[in-house]
Amino acid sequence: MIKNVFSQNSSPIELKSELNCFLISQKQTAALVLYQSVLTDRVGESWVNLLESLIYSHNNPAHCLNCLQAYGNWFKALAEINLGWQEYLITRILRDENPFSQQVQRQNFDDLPQVLLDAAAWDLRMLQGLYQLDNKWLRDCVERSASDRISSTLSDNHPPLPIVPATWSKNPSRGLKPAEIEIYTKFATAEDWVALLPDLAGYYRQCGTGIFAEYQALRWQSGELVGIKTPDPVRITDLCGYEEPKQQLIKNTEFLLAGYPALNILLYGSRGSGKSSLVKGLLNQYSDRSLRLIEVPKSELQDLPQIVEQLRDLPQKFIIFVDDLSFAEDDEAFKALKVVLEGSVTARPSNVVVYATSNRRHLVREFFADRPRPKDADEVQSWDTVQEKLSFSDRFGLTLTFEPADQETYLEIVRHLAALAQIDIPEDNLDYRALQWATRHNGRSGRTARQFIDFLTADLGN
Repeated sequence: MIKNVFSQNSSPIELKSELNCFLISQKQTAALVLYQSVLTDRVGESWVNLLESLIYSHNNPAHCLNCLQAYGNWFKALAEINLGWQEYLITRILRDENPFSQQVQRQNFDDLPQVLLDAAAWDLRMLQGLYQLDNKWLRDCVERSASDRISSTLSDNHPPLPIVPATWSKNPSRGLKPAEIEIYTKFATAEDWVALLPDLAGYYRQCGTGIFAEYQALRWQSGELVGIKTPDPVRITDLCGYEEPKQQLIKNTEFLLAGYPALNILLYGSRGSGKSSLVKGLLNQYSDRSLRLIEVPKSELQDLPQIVEQLRDLPQKFIIFVDDLSFAEDDEAFKALKVVLEGSVTARPSNVVVYATSNRRHLVREFFADRPRPKDADEVQSWDTVQEKLSFSDRFGLTLTFEPADQETYLEIVRHLAALAQIDIPEDNLDYRALQWATRHNGRSGRTARQFIDFLTADLGN
């Protein structure tokens, strides 16, 4: 750990030591072989520029003001992501995609090539050197360099000018996911990061890397996966009613997480019955068990085979979520989903399932004109075409049905949500107002119950 804080009257020997520290840090930054992308974002680039400015200003005092701008850019970049320098480095290591972090997810640590392990150990040693740089020392170096230059242009009677603000710092545990806190603590307290290589490998196998380490919920958008920063916080325990299909969905998801064969599921039923919320609630219940949810819009279902191939052989488990599913005739998405559900020459990955919701029992629209008549001469085996359309939903391994809510089910949902919202009014009054709401609005359903409770919460709060 660099602990020296040089004063404005630093001796030539101290200045030389200071310059050597900058040069060593610059070499450590340049010497990375696997973890190069750790420092390729805005924070990393501003860090490299700061080192270059500090080194350059030692040899060219007239350019020392560049250090102020470089330090400001680095400070701002850290503030924008709300991370301190040390936390930033560890977080980037935990999420970095490189040959080591990718291969260790697919094979045992002891089976990795020794040269790959040596390269990972080398990079951890270099990054630990950067981690040990004291922020306050860096700030003082910048301030001393700039203040010397500015002071020389001022009169002796001019008061000293504040040059550099305080160092950017942040509570290290704030903002980290539960799975990250344990490994972060080990890095923050370890004397030698190389000894943590097996722990780091275990973290990669459990939590993944890159976008899968940073996000639990993702969306397929314009040909790529995009992380969802604020996924729906709904939880399984928030949802009431439909206990039988709920338990079947939970059991199938637990099969997936345990590594057993799991079925693709179609959740079919009336609108507002909580089908989508139930699927999203699975993520909040099982995200600590390496579950990821990927939402794919109907307009991009033709990319499903491509998505599945990206997920194959990863240690995480994936639910591909398709909401409000239905198809028109000759829809390309229809063919793509058939390939994923039924398989092709390529084996179906064991870590991926498709959960789709629909208000239609028959997902492909059929018209009376589609049905064959003796006088028609368009297609000899036209009944086969009709049956293919009608049986598409059968290609899901399991179909869960959500019937329209009767009055008692609707009131049960209302009472459950009212208890969660801590609404304290007599039950008969609650039931009466809930039934009035359903009559005047969208009928009896879980969605209507949620809307009623949201309105009642706000109304009682006024």
